[in-house]
Amino acid sequence: MVKSGKLARVIRGVYSLPGSSMSEHRSLAEAALHVSSGVVCLLSALRVHEIGTQAPHEVWLAIEHQAPIPRLDRPTIHIVRMSGAARTEGVEVHVIDGVNVPVFCAAKTVADCFKFRNKIGLEVALEALRDAWAQRKVTIDSLMHFATINRVSNVIRPYVESVVA
Repeated sequence: MVKSGKLARVIRGVYSLPGSSMSEHRSLAEAALHVSSGVVCLLSALRVHEIGTQAPHEVWLAIEHQAPIPRLDRPTIHIVRMSGAARTEGVEVHVIDGVNVPVFCAAKTVADCFKFRNKIGLEVALEALRDAWAQRKVTIDSLMHFATINRVSNVIRPYVESVVA
């Protein structure tokens, strides 16, 4: 079908109709097809929720601690390890280019930014908090719920108080 022009090969194992429009989140759909247990997180999830100004050049995925690291040529992925409620709570399914893609909700994503502030930077976490609050994408209750799950409630509390005040 590829030779006859009825399908176009996107990457190994993934095909689309020729001339079909691609969304800006196409790489997330491709990653979800190859890493079925992964959940889109951190910078990639911020982009999906349109929070902040980050434009990641790789797909950030959360996987279980014991899961093997997936090997993909494309898209480039950045793996974050999570387990238990930190990996299963707050997952939403977004349909991107016809693919069900698991993505952490906005409040979980902001809490994750504080948990992984050493990887992405405190400035990114603060920008995410300010922007999510300004756009009314998070509530204090939901944010503190996920901060408690991530064990960063004491870290995030002073920042939440300064943004809300």
